[in-house]
Amino acid sequence: MKQLAGVLAVVTCLGTAHAGEVQVAVAANFAGPMEKLAEQFQRDTGHKAVVASGATGKFYAQIRNGAPFEVLLSADDETPARLEAEGHAVARSRFTYAVGRLVLWSAKANYVDATGAVLKTGDFKHLAVANPKTAPYGAAAVAVIDKLGLTARLQPRLVQGENIAQAFQFASTGNAELGFVAQAQVWRDGKFTAGSGWLVPATMHAPIRQDAALLTRGAKNPAAQAMLDYLRTDKAKALIRAYGYEV
Repeated sequence: MKQLAGVLAVVTCLGTAHAGEVQVAVAANFAGPMEKLAEQFQRDTGHKAVVASGATGKFYAQIRNGAPFEVLLSADDETPARLEAEGHAVARSRFTYAVGRLVLWSAKANYVDATGAVLKTGDFKHLAVANPKTAPYGAAAVAVIDKLGLTARLQPRLVQGENIAQAFQFASTGNAELGFVAQAQVWRDGKFTAGSGWLVPATMHAPIRQDAALLTRGAKNPAAQAMLDYLRTDKAKALIRAYGYEV
């Protein structure tokens, strides 16, 4: 038995000997799912994902300036393509890992109806949005407001967050009665986790295709490639769908 235990110990060590670490830049809207995915990824592969979340536009600037990220999970499909064209991402490594949905949401129950009429009829003072210049969800929110013909009316009420996480924070704390947030922040297993919301029709703004890319700093890191491969597994896709994304 002792001999068998010794053999098993050696096998275990060999199985984890090549486990590595990968530095992942994650769009703020995907921070929640990524937390769960990172746990699963480490359990299933032995590799550890070190995650930083924030605005995609800021990550773009940081990566160009030498930030040590190895994988980017973007909030759009344009940024990874731009990084690839500029030589900061590995050619043909890009793929869409999720398609996001925009939600008009309030922490108050029964405040937002299923058509978003509160934007026209409500007496709210503040509407939170992410910075449209750096956050794709912010750009989508501005497009929806414009399509509804409410830009001039709502402009004075807009409270701008640095990214979608901050926009959600404004709405969830009540500092803004309403906020355009990512569905993933307020949705789990087919329903809102709290408050009330309007799932904005995808036809009202450009598709929020969220692409992943292997960055040049991660080209020789097996853990980086393993992370991208893991995102394509059925297990990972099921988790991503549970947060309201399309895959």
